[in-house]
Amino acid sequence: MFEKLTLLFNIGRAHGIARRYFIVNGFDGALTMLGLIMGFYVSEHVNQLVVLNACLGAAIALGMSGLTSAYISEAAEKKKELHQLEDAMVKDLGDSAYGQATRLLPFLIALVNGLAPLVISLFIILPLWSTRFALIFPFAPLETALLMSLAVVFMLGVFLGRISETFWLWAGLRTLLVAAATAGLIFLLSPHH
Repeated sequence: MFEKLTLLFNIGRAHGIARRYFIVNGFDGALTMLGLIMGFYVSEHVNQLVVLNACLGAAIALGMSGLTSAYISEAAEKKKELHQLEDAMVKDLGDSAYGQATRLLPFLIALVNGLAPLVISLFIILPLWSTRFALIFPFAPLETALLMSLAVVFMLGVFLGRISETFWLWAGLRTLLVAAATAGLIFLLSPHH
């Protein structure tokens, strides 16, 4: 099964597409959580359950949005590619390996696209569950979630650095700068400051 999936990924040249979707939507998930958490952080006396529910709702919405939007767009693109190839070859390729890849790859890419922001968001808000599951973190839950979002953004940058074969630290710091600018804008534009 794994070999078949690998073959289909190679036929459909989907590795790069899936990697881009993972990075882009993972980054969206991390920055969305950073924005929500920072917004709650600068607010006064916010109930932790409200923070958790808002972040969880956003995480699920990001996941569903990523899943459905990627499937719809990738299915359309793959069908178009298949029809163009069939027209060029004057042959029905529906039962071929390429035809199978055309049908399966949109599902796989949609899974990557939807799971990336969902899983990353759930990881970031893990400290907010701390009171429910007796998890212990060095800082208060909101501050820990904020630090985790910054760490995830940095790691996504490191991953991008490895892909582009640039210095990992510079790549990580570049994405961290985007996150810091986002947090700084929220802090500066908050009505409480």
